[in-house]
Amino acid sequence: MKLRKQVTVCGGAIFCVAVFSLYLMLDRVQHDPARRQNGGNFPRSQISVLQNRIEQLEQLLEENHQIISHIKDSVMELTDTGAVSPSGHLPFRSANGSWVLPFDGRPTFLAVKPQDCQFAVGSHGQADVQMLDVYSLLKFDNPDGGVWKQGFDITYDPDEWDNEPLQVFVVPHSHNDPGWIKTFDKYFTDQTQHILNNMVVKLPEDPRRKFIWSEISFFSKWWETADIHKQEAVRKLIHAGQLEIVTGGWVMTDEANVHYFAMIDQLIEGHQWLERNLGVTPRSGWAVDPFGHSATMPYLLKKANLTSMLIQRVHYSIKKHFASTRSLEFMWRQAWDTGSSTDIFCHMMPFYSYDVPHTCGPDPKICCQFDFKRLPGGRINCPWKVPPKTVVEANVAERAHLLLDQYRKKSKLYRSKVLLVPLGDDFRYDKALEWDQQYINYQKLFDYMNSHPEMHVQAQFGTLTDYFNAVYKTHGVAQGTRPADYPVLSGDFFAYADREDHYWTGYFTSRPFYKSLDRVIESHLRGAEILYSLAVANARHAGMEGRYPVSDYALLVDARRSVGLFQHHDAITGTAKENVVIDYGTKLLRSLIGLKRVIINAAHFLVMKNKEFYRFYQTEPFLETVGGNVVYLVLFNPIEQERLCVVTVLVNTVRVRVLTEDGQTLPVQLSAQWSSASQMSATFMVRLPPLGLAVFHLYDSPDSPMTLRSDTLLRLSGRGVAARAADPLPVRSQQSDPQTFYISSQSLTLGFSGTTGLLESIKRKDDPQEVKVQMQFVVYGTRPSKDKSGAYLFLPDGKAKPYNQKEPPVVRVVEGPLFSEVVAHYQHFQQTIRIHNVPGVDGLSIDITTMVDIRDQTNKELAMRLVTDIQSGDVFYTDLNGFQMQPRRHYLKLPLQANFYPMPSQAYIQDSHHRLTLHTAQSLGVSSLESGQLEVIMDRRLMQDDNRGLGQGLKDNKKTANHFRLLLERRSTGNKMMDSATTSFPSILSHMTNAILNHEVLALPVLPKRRGIPPLQTFAPLKSILPCDFHLLNLRSIQSQVMRQKITTMQILASGILCAQNLGFNCTTTQGQLSVSGLFKNLDLQLLQPMSLTLMHAGTPLANDSTISLDPMEISVFKLKLR
Repeated sequence: MKLRKQVTVCGGAIFCVAVFSLYLMLDRVQHDPARRQNGGNFPRSQISVLQNRIEQLEQLLEENHQIISHIKDSVMELTDTGAVSPSGHLPFRSANGSWVLPFDGRPTFLAVKPQDCQFAVGSHGQADVQMLDVYSLLKFDNPDGGVWKQGFDITYDPDEWDNEPLQVFVVPHSHNDPGWIKTFDKYFTDQTQHILNNMVVKLPEDPRRKFIWSEISFFSKWWETADIHKQEAVRKLIHAGQLEIVTGGWVMTDEANVHYFAMIDQLIEGHQWLERNLGVTPRSGWAVDPFGHSATMPYLLKKANLTSMLIQRVHYSIKKHFASTRSLEFMWRQAWDTGSSTDIFCHMMPFYSYDVPHTCGPDPKICCQFDFKRLPGGRINCPWKVPPKTVVEANVAERAHLLLDQYRKKSKLYRSKVLLVPLGDDFRYDKALEWDQQYINYQKLFDYMNSHPEMHVQAQFGTLTDYFNAVYKTHGVAQGTRPADYPVLSGDFFAYADREDHYWTGYFTSRPFYKSLDRVIESHLRGAEILYSLAVANARHAGMEGRYPVSDYALLVDARRSVGLFQHHDAITGTAKENVVIDYGTKLLRSLIGLKRVIINAAHFLVMKNKEFYRFYQTEPFLETVGGNVVYLVLFNPIEQERLCVVTVLVNTVRVRVLTEDGQTLPVQLSAQWSSASQMSATFMVRLPPLGLAVFHLYDSPDSPMTLRSDTLLRLSGRGVAARAADPLPVRSQQSDPQTFYISSQSLTLGFSGTTGLLESIKRKDDPQEVKVQMQFVVYGTRPSKDKSGAYLFLPDGKAKPYNQKEPPVVRVVEGPLFSEVVAHYQHFQQTIRIHNVPGVDGLSIDITTMVDIRDQTNKELAMRLVTDIQSGDVFYTDLNGFQMQPRRHYLKLPLQANFYPMPSQAYIQDSHHRLTLHTAQSLGVSSLESGQLEVIMDRRLMQDDNRGLGQGLKDNKKTANHFRLLLERRSTGNKMMDSATTSFPSILSHMTNAILNHEVLALPVLPKRRGIPPLQTFAPLKSILPCDFHLLNLRSIQSQVMRQKITTMQILASGILCAQNLGFNCTTTQGQLSVSGLFKNLDLQLLQPMSLTLMHAGTPLANDSTISLDPMEISVFKLKLR
């Protein structure tokens, strides 16, 4: 298969991920020489140094949160035509206490065509098996099933195979974790390189031998050091069908905590590597170890042109039910699919594990005897006390019949007479001896079976695709097509339990600091990809290709791979050893530093008014993420919609004045910076172009009438305790009392408990009804018995107990023209609830930051609970991977821990009047344990291992900022029609709220230059507005095969939306139509070619002026040439 020569431009994929990321940059607007040491490389050898780095990062993020909770979404008064002047009135407080702001008067309206909502109302494709129904049906009891403990006794009639022999495919595999007990690099050195080195020697010894491999992160590292002979041997093995690459992602990704942007990105990275180096196109998916399975994965694999997939870790009661109904193989369809276009053939493994004792058949005592690595004299043995025997002529008949009995029993659970038998385990086949033990003994068994026709079996080694092809062939259907009578399933496979009531729901929250950091870096990665692609295209357009630093591409590749590595099912899950976690953190931090460099270099080029003056100096950056006396500030808006929001920067004077590019003065709200006596926060409202860079001027001015000071009140409980603050920012204090107190904006009024300082109620200005939304904090302990919670498992000691502390909290209330906030300080957390007094999306939701620190706790888990009067019953909704919503039910028949689900981006509850959505900037575990409640596990500190192989508890907690947006929406009859029992969609407002939460504005101060600063101008790349139900997932540059040229790919998602009218912000929809040639300003489109998700399959190029059309929930990828 020769490499396809193609120049690929990889598409911007759906992306909403980056909570911390932007405020990282923002914080650095302040000048702090001590912090400059954060760049550069760190000595690999010293764990302590790495730990120190992570601690610095932690401190940075923590400080940023305080600042940047202050930095909400930046907004700018700029467009192409120049800004409209504010009316000239200063901000003033009206008689009723609300602030009146100067505003540019441009409309904020919503124009959603009714047709765009029809999709959600339309008839939904009928699946035979709905996972929600399966949950209702099952008892979830756990009777003893005999040798198959969690199943049942399997019987068969010996002559069942007389007319059609059993076809057996034994698939040797080695599961390689890119980090778990050891780091990625240590595993590679100690084990993985030996597995692959032995593979290229041992497979060619017999053409009947087969092997599959999954993780490209390891494979690419081995390939780089392999000599030309090994590389050639691999190509031959692949060509001969002896070696198959399955899935082909950078890692075997977790499916619970990952965001679909990163799922796609790591799949593209793996597939592009395969195409460049091996010319290989994966056909089958292999996911034996993720702890539960998401419905997003089959959608993405199908979009990448895979035809079949396999899953393993599913709740034992569901496996038993599917086995008893012979539904272990099914077509997996998306819940919202009205036809069958999303169907993909899926095989579910039936037993406890993917190891050899649990893959040949129902009896592990027998199957273990056919794991020839466990022959007596080796390092591992069979726990069932009957060891394997070497196959010799004297015992081959007895051994073959014993094994065939297991094969036949297992095959009774499936609908075809074709059987899949995986043969492997973690890091297997690392020694030449094991290759011989397994392959030679099995070949003897196969030869015996195949030479005895009365056994009615054809057994052989096979790859995964060999197995799937045989299934399709026996049913007489094309690859990937539904065989007659096979069931169609929709839904997902969370939560997972492997035995008893051991639910793997703890890892939905474990190590939240890193779950948060991951999303920050994903947002930076997307922003850097988009700006790099636009900068290179603009440089090409200006004939300046040679002067732009294309060396930045290597920094993008490094970041893609670090982020990809972290999506591994022991990384983002928080289930690796402490030193491995530090290694992941170090790689991510290095990537973040590189991404900042890419963003800075691209922004520098794009905001220059006269590109002729552009010079790139590696040693002297033009912009920084750390600023001194800021003169100019460039703000980057990474979302594809115009953004009106508030931005906060740190200043060292109250005499600050902020001007737009064309000299308009903006209102500024000054507030105290509580961690610094010499600095304060300056918050101002801006309007930013979509995907654009806007320029602002900050200067010290004695005359700054539009700069107002926040009103700060400390509510204190102690008698005689008073707080005072000298000018410039006065602080009042008063005794706290139990009376409810309020803060309000033009859109919202929030009530707070006088006692706890926590949220009590929300009232929207357009809704006569005040809604009870009471914030509570509760604590879970763990069981006193032998089985306790750990990194994977959540095993609570009963219901949560209220969090309480002896001292009443200190509560700080800050009010002003642009934002108001209430901060409640408790011993183990500090919660900031803030509302923005701006029109549009940013002003319609509540910004919540909860800084959690439980480092002095033992076996405790802290949860944030919202208690409301919404009549939600036992139904709630959680997202899968930020991509789609999945209805959930709280079941009393299940233990408490079984009712928790992953929440990568949002969860909501609703009744006929209201929907309350909690949007999150980091993945955490969520549930609704009572009607009207939502609760989120914020952090967990556990002192022991939970017996799943890790060998450690969770003791490396960090002070972690968890960031949310809380959105209360009214429901109308129009938008109620769209929820069915199996599907539900966020509103457009909800989509956009999620985007602003996950893609904070990046602030880039311009460093003063000796030569002075050349003229700068706003960069607004879009000529036309992208419809607001479209999401630009990515604009990813790819190295072309032919001319070593960079090509851009664009990934776009059309969101499924719930329609509600009069949302109060700019928004249009176009029924999925988009003209790409009219999208980018000052760039010519020279190629528009539809591609598969991972760019391995090219469609027919479209005419450059074509309008592309997307169905709701569809991700489309195009290769573009822009110049």
